[in-house]
Amino acid sequence: MTDSAFEFETAETFQSPTVRQISVFLDDRVGALMRLFQSFEGSAIRVVGMSVVHAIDCAIVRLLCDDNDQAVEILKKRGFPVSESELVVVEVPHGHGLMSICSALLAGEVNIDYAYPLLIRPTGRAALAIHTDNLETAVQLLRARRFTVMDENDLGPGPIR
Repeated sequence: MTDSAFEFETAETFQSPTVRQISVFLDDRVGALMRLFQSFEGSAIRVVGMSVVHAIDCAIVRLLCDDNDQAVEILKKRGFPVSESELVVVEVPHGHGLMSICSALLAGEVNIDYAYPLLIRPTGRAALAIHTDNLETAVQLLRARRFTVMDENDLGPGPIR
């Protein structure tokens, strides 16, 4: 038996289905969020997920877009301070879906830093964007329990179902 008969997924070959999140830092000013969304006028960009966290003098707006590369380019051209991070997006099954997602991650001692729902459900089912302290383990745990884990292609342009 040759070594090629055994295929293992190593850290170097691990292809995690992730979604890049765009974080935009806004001054605490009236109309700042409106100006952010106006940046996308005239483009085909759709915001499919959003979270806003307010601090004393600023806000962090977290966005999932159907074309993150173009969204980042537009925002940078307009002078918005932008950063990107990866998170996992998982479909929420009917019934006790949120509890079962938390249970799967707890089994692997993966902490959820924050989570928010998608505004547009690309597959017609509810989906949750989750930032964890261990993305690769989170994906493996969710897949092992047969959750549908999405990547950026699943958020891309196409008909809204």
